[in-house]
Amino acid sequence: MKKKLISALLSTAMVATLITGCGSSSGAANDTAAPAASEAAEKTEGAASEAATPAAGAGKVYYLNFKPEADAAWQSLAKAYTDETGTPVTVVTAASGEYETTLQSEMAKSDAPTLFQVNGPVGLANWADYCYDLSGTDIFSNLTSEDYALKNADGGVAGIAYVIESYGIITNKTLLDKAGYKVEDIKSFDDLKKVAEDITARKDELGFAAFASTGMDSSSDWRFKTHLANLPIYFEYQADGITSTDAIKGTYLDNYKNIFDLYINNSTCEPKELSAKTADDARNEFLDGKAVFYQNGSWEYSSLSEKYSDDELAMIPIYIGAGDEANQGLCTGTENYWCVNAEASEDDIAATIDFMNWCVTSETGTKAMAEEMGFTIPFKTAVTSPNAFVKQDQAYTEAGRTPVSWNFTTMPSEEWKNALGSALTAYAAGTGDWDAVKSAFVDNWATEYKLANE
Repeated sequence: MKKKLISALLSTAMVATLITGCGSSSGAANDTAAPAASEAAEKTEGAASEAATPAAGAGKVYYLNFKPEADAAWQSLAKAYTDETGTPVTVVTAASGEYETTLQSEMAKSDAPTLFQVNGPVGLANWADYCYDLSGTDIFSNLTSEDYALKNADGGVAGIAYVIESYGIITNKTLLDKAGYKVEDIKSFDDLKKVAEDITARKDELGFAAFASTGMDSSSDWRFKTHLANLPIYFEYQADGITSTDAIKGTYLDNYKNIFDLYINNSTCEPKELSAKTADDARNEFLDGKAVFYQNGSWEYSSLSEKYSDDELAMIPIYIGAGDEANQGLCTGTENYWCVNAEASEDDIAATIDFMNWCVTSETGTKAMAEEMGFTIPFKTAVTSPNAFVKQDQAYTEAGRTPVSWNFTTMPSEEWKNALGSALTAYAAGTGDWDAVKSAFVDNWATEYKLANE
């Protein structure tokens, strides 16, 4: 398998990089710079067992974390686990947008991660041979649904989702009220357009803009080339009754254009300035009361709640004028799947699975994931998250609204996203046209899918 990895490192056609979120995340959602990677403990040599969870031993854990915004919480949780069990746990966090590159580099080392992440079926394609089968483990049995298990071609459990997140348009209810509106006034794209354009017309009088900057800097562009781009993909898949495709048609690209135009033309800055605007810029504009709306996800709650109360915040669906808008919910799903390195020693595999299970079953672990990280975890032992955006998603669902599924995990490659991001940036700056965006979306999908599946 190491030979395969070396080959992959030399390949110019990289399979899809994990993004967010969420954020970026997509995924899930990476929006801050990460600390430099630290050295992991020395890896014990030995082949992985093909059975269920190996017996516990003197193993250690090296977790390559995907979420920069959760780095401090993971470092603290790792220390708590080591203090409680004596098992060494090293957490290294990849920089935003660099997870796949970092993972390839780290997996080629003798002290490779024992716990890593893939973003779904497309991400799994590059790492399936390295994923230990988690079918017989306690953590798999603890899932609330097997839908949260990522299966490989043989039906084995290659990965387990560890967080469910939502994204939409975060709204400052106090500013919206000052503009003369309520969240309940926005139930469609037409409603959103009316409100945003009215705020723009009175921007100087009100002292704030409609939208925080649609930053196309690399720290922020995943919100639009991935998360916003999910909407036209979702509606096309819904209309065609499919869950993936080798050739996207672009049926809803006019709707994509409409929402993107609304963002960039009713923002805190001119469209031509967006190429340099960062994720921090957008967040700070919202925090400083300079914008009513801010497209992002539930992972932002911890930073926003430091200034705003739950009564001042809301998250509304991203309406693009497609589908049944009256019954549309937030974009809810996951691209965050834990995988255990099958090439680690039996002791390290056992230690890693024990650590994963402790994170989602112990009081310390579940509380940290719910409160410090703001996660909703898909396990029977989960505790309720205080995250207001999570509660909003639950309220929408209970009211009968349909969540928009995360279909961006089917995007054919990171290169596809980058090409789309470049086309969107040029379009916003006035140096490119929408036809180039369409070409990047449709033509490049077929090209990248073919390259990824040759």
